[in-house]
Amino acid sequence: MPDDLSPAAPEDVIQSLSFALRFNRGKRSHQHDQVMAEAAAAHLMEHLTRSGFVLMRKPPAPRHSYPRE
Repeated sequence: MPDDLSPAAPEDVIQSLSFALRFNRGKRSHQHDQVMAEAAAAHLMEHLTRSGFVLMRKPPAPRHSYPRE
């Protein structure tokens, strides 16, 4: 396993799953589905945790710097 990976926080995974359930290619699929998507994402995260899955996350990308003149 690469040294730069760390376990993802469950809250981050839930937020990412919820986003994926609510949006399709950046467009909202339904207007009334936020609560349902969050509940489904929390259920998925609970199941993944009980099944022994460990989701890893890369460190944040370095900030872009502009050349100074």
